[in-house]
Amino acid sequence: MVVSSGPSTLIASCLRSSGLSQAELARRAGLPRSVLNAYLRGAREPGAGALERIVEASGRRLETAPAARVVDPERAARLLVQVLELAEALPARRRRALRYPSMREVS
Repeated sequence: MVVSSGPSTLIASCLRSSGLSQAELARRAGLPRSVLNAYLRGAREPGAGALERIVEASGRRLETAPAARVVDPERAARLLVQVLELAEALPARRRRALRYPSMREVS
């Protein structure tokens, strides 16, 4: 099951499907009932560990996947052009003479 909405929706779904009361689900997840209630109302957001414990306490399993990052090639090209233009606009610096002799001269 893929859930793309917020944690409160996932927790509410777990609560409904488990048939448990808020107090029992919270007890099984090792949380105070007031905290579970705050998660359900969206007043607080659970961390990954708390969310996993709540889901597992309801008899489900939580699987996570890395977020896919969509790259807009046109935007990336514009940014690259801006960076290159900025680099070209920077004043060229001449190398200063070294204050110390090079290692070749020391032998």
